[in-house]
Amino acid sequence: MHIDGSNMDDLKTILIVDDTELNVNTLMDLLDEKYDILAALDGEDALEIVKDEDSIDLILLDIMMPDIKGYEVCKKIKANEKTKDIKIIVLSAYLDDDKFAQMKEHGADVCFSKPLPLPRLKDEVAKLLGLK
Repeated sequence: MHIDGSNMDDLKTILIVDDTELNVNTLMDLLDEKYDILAALDGEDALEIVKDEDSIDLILLDIMMPDIKGYEVCKKIKANEKTKDIKIIVLSAYLDDDKFAQMKEHGADVCFSKPLPLPRLKDEVAKLLGLK
């Protein structure tokens, strides 16, 4: 789903991937004024969107999803020559040091534990997109 805004050509594009609609909506509310937002409620849809869209700059990716786990989504995105440079922020309620290390191995740039520290997340998004 696209969120409309002005001057879309100038906006960076973020894909939010989370199987909980409330989480997606919270992140959309946090970021939609500054970015073009796409959303997927599962890993399969996320991979399809990434395959079809050339303009994705950053992905906010939940680890625990019912079909394809975030680990696998991250690994597939980073293994593809066309998508390997997309920045990925992993979001998870189950993030410990081992999972953090595993996600970094799969190509995640940053990991955040839920509940999310929204101001820090917003700053990290801007930093990864070169806007800060």
